[in-house]
Amino acid sequence: MVYKEDAAQFWEDIYLEDDAGWDLGGVTPVFDNIADELNRGKVCIVGCGHGYDAVMFALKGFEVTAVDFAPSATIALESISEKENVNVQIRQSDIFCLTPKYDSVFDYVIEQACFCAINPERRKEYERLVYKILKPGGKMIGLWFPLDKTMADGGPPWGITIDEVKSIFKNSWIIEREEFPEISIQHRKNREKLIIFEKQ
Repeated sequence: MVYKEDAAQFWEDIYLEDDAGWDLGGVTPVFDNIADELNRGKVCIVGCGHGYDAVMFALKGFEVTAVDFAPSATIALESISEKENVNVQIRQSDIFCLTPKYDSVFDYVIEQACFCAINPERRKEYERLVYKILKPGGKMIGLWFPLDKTMADGGPPWGITIDEVKSIFKNSWIIEREEFPEISIQHRKNREKLIIFEKQ
C-alpha cells in the first residue's frame, strides 16, 4: 500500500510552505554531545532535513551520508556543507531505497523525527532497514519523538510510545543507553527520549 508519506512531493510541499516544525534551525545539542563520545566512523542520518547535524558530524571527523526525501532540504544541506567546507554524501531519496546498496556500511544511524514521519504501518520495515545498513555492533542513536501524541491525533508526525519502539527494536538489538536528556531543547523536554540500540 502507498501512503501519503511515501511521496517526495508531500515533504517538499511542507518545506515550500515553511511548515517544517521539526526543524530546530541548528545543531541538536544531544547529538552534538554524543558525537564527542563516539569513535569516528561512518554515519547515516535518515530524514536529515536541512542537515545541521550532518554538517556537525562531518566537522568532527565522521564520514557522513545524509538522506532526505525533499529536494529543498538536500539543496539547503548542499549550501551549508559548502559554506562550512565539509564533505557530506547527500542523497535526495526515499530512505527505504538505501538497501541493498548500503547494507552493512554504517557504524551509526542517527534518528530524529524520521520514525514518526513515516507511516506507522512501515515502522517494522524501518527497523529492518536500519538493521541492514548498520555494521555488526553498529549503533542506532535515536531521539524518539513525539511522546506526547497519540495515533488518534493523526500525523505526521505520528505519535510514538517508548514501549512500541522497544518492541520493534527487540530482536537482535540491545539497549546501550536510555535517558531523558537534560540538554534537550526546551520545547522538547520530556517529549523525546534518547535510546541507543546496538545491533547484535
